[in-house]
Amino acid sequence: MNLVDKTKNTFAITTPLYYVNGLPHIGSAYPTMAADVMARFQRLLGSEVIFITGTDEHGQKIERTAQSKGISPQEFSDEISAEFVSLWKLLNIQYDRFIRTSDSRHEFIVKEFYNRVWQNGDIYLGQQKGWYCVACEEFKEERELLEGNRCPIHTNKEVEWRDEENYFFRLSKYQSHLEEFYQSKPQFIQPESRRNEVLNFVKGGLQDFSISRVNLKCGFPLPNNEKHTIYVWFDALLGYLSALLEPEDEPTLENALAKWYPINLHLIGKDILRFHAVYWPAMLMSANLALPERVFGHGFLTKDGQKMGKSMGNTIDPVALVKKYGSDAVRYYFIKEIGFGKDGDFNEVRFIEVLNADLAKNLGNLLNRTLKMVKKYCAGNIPLITKENIPEDNPLKATGLQLGELVKANYEALAFDRACETILRLSQACNKYIDEQAPWSLYKQGKQQELEQVLYVVLESVRLVAYLLSPVIPKISSDIYQQLGFGIDFDNQIDTVNAAPFAIHGNWGLLSSEQQLGKVKPIFQTIELD
Repeated sequence: MNLVDKTKNTFAITTPLYYVNGLPHIGSAYPTMAADVMARFQRLLGSEVIFITGTDEHGQKIERTAQSKGISPQEFSDEISAEFVSLWKLLNIQYDRFIRTSDSRHEFIVKEFYNRVWQNGDIYLGQQKGWYCVACEEFKEERELLEGNRCPIHTNKEVEWRDEENYFFRLSKYQSHLEEFYQSKPQFIQPESRRNEVLNFVKGGLQDFSISRVNLKCGFPLPNNEKHTIYVWFDALLGYLSALLEPEDEPTLENALAKWYPINLHLIGKDILRFHAVYWPAMLMSANLALPERVFGHGFLTKDGQKMGKSMGNTIDPVALVKKYGSDAVRYYFIKEIGFGKDGDFNEVRFIEVLNADLAKNLGNLLNRTLKMVKKYCAGNIPLITKENIPEDNPLKATGLQLGELVKANYEALAFDRACETILRLSQACNKYIDEQAPWSLYKQGKQQELEQVLYVVLESVRLVAYLLSPVIPKISSDIYQQLGFGIDFDNQIDTVNAAPFAIHGNWGLLSSEQQLGKVKPIFQTIELD
């Protein structure tokens, strides 16, 4: 088996491939926002990034839903997949590849991979008996079921008894290989709570799993038996490989793996952890392919402390939320307020309070009041000062000089909430510093040099805050940068990579008197509670 050996400066990140059984919701938007933040941050570091998302469009659930609507599975998938594309645009998600498992090029990859595993002796024909949840596309053990033969995940749905011929993957063969891998790569499954779940599951013994279905048309036929359709997980997981193909490439595994493979980071919901942390690496081992670097299982979202569901009428419409408050506001709340990996809650009053406190009053008011003082006390010009003119014990300089590396470590650990909190502490310190130094008093006393030092260190600190927050709130950060005289748009990847590399912009002391300040305007309007 090939282990990860990736020395080139590339970074490949994926969201799950979202199942098109219904419209996208906040639960699918959440990891996609997180993936976008991580992809943007890696671009700041100078990595060549491929950010993959997409839709999983095969399986019995989709076939049945399409039939109930009187349309074909492909027509139904086309409609729902387009809704995901539309929402990602609204949320300012800058993905590089959107893979659909109904793509004809994907079929070539699936069949080539299947043949590899078949030739390795890891696929066999058998009989599958058991309770099957159509919503999960998975067989359930009897001990897992709730009263009334209901699925433990889809608690309002009864499972179905199945007794049918299936092809199976020899997962049991890879139990010791997986255990050795987990031990040698402790960072493979994150966070620690998810790792422990997987270790306990594998320790309990692995059973071979079914990879085909009969009497199902929504999917690809097996290369060696066209009466069977490849089961959704053995198909869907391979979408991550198909997405790596360059548009002009012939669809072969060799071409798919040439540049970006192995994947650096899979972001997934904890409900599909087993498939990504157990089934997927075993499949890759069987095909003699390198394994991903990290699988990170994020938590679930609730609303007002309650589990969300259509039956309860408490779902969150991400489209309406973005249209009402803007993409940066939505991104900021879910990234900053919820520890990635933990369950999190959405409460609209709390949402508004956080945005007003952090973006309007803290950061927005800070920039606005400082630029107005520059206009009033310094003729609208950045003071003729460099970081060398500022004493080492200046509290903002001392904090700013260490901030970039602290935040970098947080982003890389996917501790997005800690990254935001660490960054915001500098802007809070700026507000306190202005109140203590009272530039208006220094002006009245004729202490122009001291006044200009105060305004310089605050403006430079605001610049650094905006830069470090740009993966989360790119539009607001661009607005701040342009008011400070930088012609940089953080939504423009060429700008980000070439004009604002982390090695320069991630350090305190960049602001120069040669820059022409832009027009002063609010960066985030205070939201009034209804």
